[in-house]
Amino acid sequence: MSKAYGIIAAFDDTREIFQACEQVRDAGYTQWDALTPFPIHGLDRAMGLRRSKVPRLSLIGGIAGFCTGMALIWWTGAADFRLIVGGKPYFSPMFAFPISYELSILFTAFATILGMFFLNRLPMHYHPVLKQPQFARATSDRFFIVIEATDPKFDAARTRALLVQAGGKDIVEIEG
Repeated sequence: MSKAYGIIAAFDDTREIFQACEQVRDAGYTQWDALTPFPIHGLDRAMGLRRSKVPRLSLIGGIAGFCTGMALIWWTGAADFRLIVGGKPYFSPMFAFPISYELSILFTAFATILGMFFLNRLPMHYHPVLKQPQFARATSDRFFIVIEATDPKFDAARTRALLVQAGGKDIVEIEG
């Protein structure tokens, strides 16, 4: 017998999953997730999740791109290949702006994508929840809460009782 990954419970509609998430959050669980067929406005707040760090990484990428563009134009015009063309200065931010703008967009896109992959621990080629036969309905009409066995408050009997009290159906222990 393999080690348990956690417990999964099914819910029929958005109201039920929303209330169940609040109950699980209020019970003090930290290692759990809600799986829904579509985004539910406010569910992250009901789960007690903080804002994502991806926007900060995107901002850092954008600033790095802008600074890289300015430094590139300064280096090529004022340091590496000093050439006066038409009386223009060696470096002017006005002439460096188009390159800096494009590099800001490029670096922001890379930082966003790489940050999302890193923070979500992707690619994840296997997840124990995907082996559950009932989980196939998570893409169409069913809502699920999965509480992981790694949670400090996890106790199979008490966790199952909490999910029953929250209105969970088809409660199953997931093998890891």
